Amino acid sequence: MLKNNFKNKTSKLQLELERRFLHGLSAEWDQTSYFLEGSLRNRLKKPIFSLSDMTDRWAYWSYEKREICFSKKLVHDYTWASVREILRHEMAHQIAHELLYAINEKPHGQAFQRACELIRANPKASGSYPTLEERIRNEKYQDDDVRLLAKIQKLMALAESSNQNEAELAMTKANEMMTRYNISVLQNNSKRSYDSIFVGKPALRNYRDKHALAILLNDYYYVECIWVRAFVVEKQKMGRVLEITGTIQNLQIAEYVYYFVLNFIDSQWKKYNKKKKLNFHRRMDFAEGIIEGFEYKLKRQKRRFKRKNPSEITALVNVPDPQLIEHINYLYPYIKKTRCSSCNSNQSIINDGRLVGQHLVISKGITEQTKSSKPLMISG
Repeated sequence: MLKNNFKNKTSKLQLELERRFLHGLSAEWDQTSYFLEGSLRNRLKKPIFSLSDMTDRWAYWSYEKREICFSKKLVHDYTWASVREILRHEMAHQIAHELLYAINEKPHGQAFQRACELIRANPKASGSYPTLEERIRNEKYQDDDVRLLAKIQKLMALAESSNQNEAELAMTKANEMMTRYNISVLQNNSKRSYDSIFVGKPALRNYRDKHALAILLNDYYYVECIWVRAFVVEKQKMGRVLEITGTIQNLQIAEYVYYFVLNFIDSQWKKYNKKKKLNFHRRMDFAEGIIEGFEYKLKRQKRRFKRKNPSEITALVNVPDPQLIEHINYLYPYIKKTRCSSCNSNQSIINDGRLVGQHLVISKGITEQTKSSKPLMISG
């Protein structure tokens, strides 16, 4: 009897998750359609969305049924960023058929490629093509150049040393390795490819700590950070999520740092607030201080790197990647800059956080970012 009750509850949860997933596809379709100019957008009609047990492909567009069908595996095993990438690919097929009238053209022909440009879709994201997270995290999809991360992880392992000086030195070397790599990339100026991933979960509201961390990643970890609209499965509404864009190796490192710093903030706040019983707003002050303190340390390390390397390449330390900026402008032609601030912050707590943040050392093994990025969970 208990076993049957458990099965029934699991089945209901699965059905509810799938219902929310379909609602999310509809909301993301609406959002993506705004890439189209008014006349095209008005002509494009929303298709039917469905789920299937298929395992040979992620999704498909059916012209006859006017349907975009997704594999159920995506609901349970992949992040919303991967889902959105695949949705845009199938939406491009729809646009090629219904707006560009390419009924008899090859599936990935000129009209389809044009549709991908219109809605910023990845033309490869279909069939057995690896999902976004597989490309970012699975070594079999990466070349030798991308394995820069393995070398940096070795330095991160050294940064776990209980000796503060040894830990600081290891982290400094890891940051210098990143800097040298990105300077060489700018100097070579070869054609580069970029991906975009979500860090954190889509939410209706994102607080000061996440905004401060986004600025830190943008300024020191060779990625571009933008708050984009994305579906919040738990709330059944469109919210926002931090999207980072860059080369695969820089995305790996920036994502790791993001979750590491958040985990560090959480552990330090528990110690700091053990007997104080401070509220959520004071936690935001403490988190903001930690990030500011850590940024101060990174700034000092960058100045030391310039002093140690007084050659012409150090002029490129703070230079943005022009190809990356061009790619961002293509993805998001209309970007608004906003500020996130608090009028009732406690400066004393911010200062306490800064002191803690100046001792933050990014090391290996404190958190696994892949466990933090699964967005499609619902409460029972």
